[in-house]
Amino acid sequence: MRVTEIFHSIQGESTWAGLPCTFVRLTGCPLRCVWCDTAYAFSGGRRMEIDEIVKQVRDRRCRLVEITGGEPLVQPGAARLAARLLEDGFTVLVETSGAYDIGILDPRVHRIMDLKCPGSGESDRNLWSNLDRLTARDEVKFVVDGLEDFDWAVSVIRREGLDRRVRDGRLRALLVSPVWGLEGLEALAEAILASGLPIRLQTQLHKHIWGPDRVGV
Repeated sequence: MRVTEIFHSIQGESTWAGLPCTFVRLTGCPLRCVWCDTAYAFSGGRRMEIDEIVKQVRDRRCRLVEITGGEPLVQPGAARLAARLLEDGFTVLVETSGAYDIGILDPRVHRIMDLKCPGSGESDRNLWSNLDRLTARDEVKFVVDGLEDFDWAVSVIRREGLDRRVRDGRLRALLVSPVWGLEGLEALAEAILASGLPIRLQTQLHKHIWGPDRVGV
């Protein structure tokens, strides 16, 4: 597999925010979201065997692991890596754009799946059939670049019944993440309150701690 970096950090997003977490950032992504903050993972990296990756994760002595990218599912070995980490007793998160079939992952994985809003420039890449594969372990994330993106997210949540799934315990969470540096957070918060939807607002905790150019240690 090709790996951009392995590092230890505070989980900055999702319902797991605030917890120590080891991140395995795989290289490569076919999407080009206009606000992407990890373009350095599009190419490069270094070849690593799964055994070597697992050893480095084990050396961090942290039982929570996230496989991310780039787009991790673009690499055929991502599902095998997740399965190996699960076998070793780790809690495994996979953060994915939602453009690839999440059904290849072991059902014990916690999947944090983006649905790309129009402001990303990549909303036509959403693989809508992935919504049928979501379980009570999974979370859906909308990265928003303003209220127009938020309104789009609300329309999708209502159209697909994602709010009912959260309330019924069939989906772990709905996340709205403003693009870093977005002005008007108060207006976004007020829009969430007015929607009446079970949405969790998140603002990338790791960037509040270390700034936008550092991911952890």
